[in-house]
Amino acid sequence: MNLIMIFPDEVTSNNSVQLTDERAKHIRTVLRAQPGKTLRIGLLNGPLGIGMVEKTLDESVMLSCAWEAAPPPRPAIDLLLAMPRPKVLKRLWAQFAALGVGRIILTNAEKVERFYFDTHVLDPDFYNARLVEGLQQARDTLLPEVRIVRKLKPFIEDELDGVFPRSGKRIIADPSGTQTVFQALVARDAPLEADCVGAQRFAAQGQSERVMLVVGPEGGWTPAELELFKAHGFEVFGMGPRILRTDTACIALLSQLSLCFSLE
Repeated sequence: MNLIMIFPDEVTSNNSVQLTDERAKHIRTVLRAQPGKTLRIGLLNGPLGIGMVEKTLDESVMLSCAWEAAPPPRPAIDLLLAMPRPKVLKRLWAQFAALGVGRIILTNAEKVERFYFDTHVLDPDFYNARLVEGLQQARDTLLPEVRIVRKLKPFIEDELDGVFPRSGKRIIADPSGTQTVFQALVARDAPLEADCVGAQRFAAQGQSERVMLVVGPEGGWTPAELELFKAHGFEVFGMGPRILRTDTACIALLSQLSLCFSLE
């Protein structure tokens, strides 16, 4: 853990907290923190802070907490992902939070098996625990919003503009794309550039816009689905000649987008 996450209902009126679970074990056995030691902490959906170890017992740790004035900013990347195989999604939850996704929308598609939506991996208790794991790794506190969409076309046509404004950047990865992700971010007619130059151009725009990244199923989007996205303002881009699995593509693309935002 690079951050000890504290849940709001654990904090007392005098800003102290007693931990008795895996976090306490981590503090005692991995960090080997003794009374007086300060630790990086975060309040879920709240500010970062410093926790001072007040007392350690065999099964618990008592911390006094001091919080920063405001929570960290919400990541500016939203992900719309065609529902992957449950065992793949299970691996991805923590990575989404660690790489910095503000909103995760899981959707159906023509090439998504319907039974994928019956999995326990979509249970909020299951995925929230893994999202918190990713936040602790990345030293963030803002839990990504999660939404499950069973019907893609009505969502894109009727709800998307309310969820993600047209003023943001809408981009979709597909093997048919002839431009890079950096070109898709900057402008439809952007000249071909080295990746780092394209990222710097995007950063120079001030990054006032959010980005919605769309990643399809491993079988790909159908032509009709791709045209639906294009009709609603999505720029198509490619990742080269290699066809990647969902988890590989998601991590690679989120890493590239995170690079763009880090260059501000």
